[in-house]
Parts: sequence; structure tokens; C-alpha cells
Amino acid sequence: MSRYRLLAIAVLWLGVAAAFWYVLQGRQQPLQRTRLLLGTVVEITVYDQRPQRFAPAVEAAFNEMARLEALTSFYRRGSDAARLSASQADLTVAPETLEILTQGLEVGKASGGAFDMTLGRLKVLWGFGSAHPRLPAPSEIEAALAASGADVLAVEDGRVVKRTNAWIDLGGIAKGYIIDRAVAVLKRAGVTCAAVNAGGDLRLIGQRSAPWRIGIRHPRKVDVLLATLVLKEPLAVVTSGDYEQFFEQSGVRYHHLFDPATGMPARRCQSVTVVSGQAALADALATAVFVLGPEKGLALLERYPRTWGMIVAADGTTVVSPGLRERVAWP
Repeated sequence: MSRYRLLAIAVLWLGVAAAFWYVLQGRQQPLQRTRLLLGTVVEITVYDQRPQRFAPAVEAAFNEMARLEALTSFYRRGSDAARLSASQADLTVAPETLEILTQGLEVGKASGGAFDMTLGRLKVLWGFGSAHPRLPAPSEIEAALAASGADVLAVEDGRVVKRTNAWIDLGGIAKGYIIDRAVAVLKRAGVTCAAVNAGGDLRLIGQRSAPWRIGIRHPRKVDVLLATLVLKEPLAVVTSGDYEQFFEQSGVRYHHLFDPATGMPARRCQSVTVVSGQAALADALATAVFVLGPEKGLALLERYPRTWGMIVAADGTTVVSPGLRERVAWP
């Protein structure tokens, strides 16, 4: 299924309920703009009595997202991620990249290495994101993992210390961080109620009289919602699933969320949705929990305040953090 249809499902109730509520209140329709960024459709929606006055702020938020994408992209020559991959020396990077690395290293440590930003060689080897992903030989996987690991990267005195020739991939956290930065731009401009949605990963601004309703897609049923999150407070919602990038061979599904310990796709979950105050944290935790599985994953989420998860395990059963259960509406 295309990411465009997935996006429509993920925000179905968010857009419809918000527009209907504004009509009832006699207010203008929300200001809604989209742009292709981060490999998906990014949508920014501003709710206000006079939403058009924030059109320049929305444009500035998109521009900030594009700037940070160029800075952190694994594939762009000259980006900080590319420079880090090409060098084994200590490097000075942009403050934003340093912040992403610092947050990612913290989640990596807390998760026992389940979140790992040093798997760039493995990503290229499997070919996800290209037209021809493939199943590598065990010897190829072993070679790709040789330079990766929890001790490869460090941030010391404002510089990045890199101890091997590992290729650095910030994709597991950069999108969330970029969403957070777009939110910061909007807030500085005076926006008090909005949603920034990047392909179903989103962060909310402000509170409304009607709750935010966020649809979570079923990982195995096309165009079907698993559940709807009903949120009264502004939070970030990020989902990682084995249906996003995958291929099947001999009846086995191979996807892009790797277990750093084996170099193979993680097998303990079908999808993980994390709700937290910051999209960057939710982004990294969604990947880590997917690798860890339901039991260890929920234990990891409990270490963070106002952070919860909805996990669809490998066998299709759904587990929800205690703090999120009252915020879930089931079909």
C-alpha cells in the first residue's frame, strides 16, 4: 500500500473531527498545507479563528524541515550523516546533529543497544529504500555488522567521537527531531493549536474542546484501523511497523527494522506505536521497542515520564501501556 493511502488512514479522524468541530463553532476552516519531505507527505494543519495569518509560519516550518533533512540525510552528499560515515576521526557537526546524536545515544544505552545509529552498512546491504531490496548472505551480514555497536559513537566536548569506520544512519530518530523543530517554529510564531504530520508520525500543539483523534492502522489488514487514540493533551505519536518497507521471499517477510544483535529483521513485533511529549524520543523508542518486543519494550517505556506504547506482537496480540489504555478507542 502506498504511503499516501497510509497517511490518509493515520489521520482520518484527526482531520474530519477537527473540521466538523470548527464548522459547529462558526470558525474558519483550518489552514492546511502539504509538502513532500522526509520521503513522505508532510502535512501541517493550524487551527485558529484566523488561521491564514499563520501561513508564513507554516512556510517557515517547512523550510526548517527541509534544511534539517539536508543536514541529516543518510543519502545526501555533504550532510553531517554522510561526513560521519566517511570519517573515522573526531568531527565537529552542526548543533542540531549533535543534539540528535546525544538523544539517540541515550536511547541506545537505555535500550541495551536495541536502538543503534551505526547500522548504515547493513541498511545499504539489504537495499531497503532502493528499487531492489534483497536477502544478503550470512557472511555479508557479519561483515556489515563488524564495525557497528554501542561503543562506536560518543559525544565528547561538543564533538563526535567515532571509533570505527561504521556508516551512520540517523533515520531512526531524525524524522521525529525534525517534526519537533517544525513545532518549535510554529510556536515561536504564536501558533497555539496545530498538528505536524510526517507520513503518520505526528506531534500536536495545544488543546481543544474536542479531543485529538489519531487513527492507528492495522499492521496486517489494508485500510483498516486497529484503534483510535483519543488525546486531550498535545503529544507526539510515532509508529514503527514491519509493513512500511518490506519484501517477501519463500513466504517470509523481510523488513527494514533490524535487530542490531543479528543484522536480521527484528521478529518480536508487527508494529509499535509510542506516545510521548517529544517526537524525537517517540521515534527512537518506537524502533527500540520493536526490537525488544512487548515485555522488555514496555519496561523501557516505563522509564520515561508521560510515555506509553501500543504494541502488536509477532503473534498478532496487542499490548497497551497502562497509562494509554484509557486513551484508546477500539473499533
